[in-house]
Amino acid sequence: MIRPAAPADVPVIHAMVRELAEYEKALEEAVATEGQLRQALFGERPAAYAHMAVDDVTGEPAGFALWFLNFSTWRGVHGIYLEDLYVRPEARGGGHGRALLEELARLCVERGYQRLEWSVLDWNEPAIGFYRALGARPQDEWTVFRLTDEALTALGTARRPGEPAA
Repeated sequence: MIRPAAPADVPVIHAMVRELAEYEKALEEAVATEGQLRQALFGERPAAYAHMAVDDVTGEPAGFALWFLNFSTWRGVHGIYLEDLYVRPEARGGGHGRALLEELARLCVERGYQRLEWSVLDWNEPAIGFYRALGARPQDEWTVFRLTDEALTALGTARRPGEPAA
């Protein structure tokens, strides 16, 4: 069963985010708190949305998808960017990942969004094979760039041309 996340799901979403970060060999980078996730998902102006995959028999959370809206200037409409898709190891192979992606694709179709996009680590062959089997295609001509930490701070605090020195 797939359902929208509720505020009570935040602790398990947080735990699964950390499980995903550990799988991706980057646990030290997963510094978001439950409070930050709660605010991002359920605050006055949500920055992201989440859906839960729940085991039909036990009712236990099996996985989640966390996503937000993006916008295509070429298409002139929103799309969905899937930030995280995670299914717990013991629940893999049960159709939860596919069901989560089907739900997001359904939202795209219902709302007139023309893209559902995500990133995958190049070494994650099981995920790449799964995505290809669904009909997704890699965007090999694009390279993702990211500014964080000191580089982001340096650029964000750089003196603007014509601005007096402090």
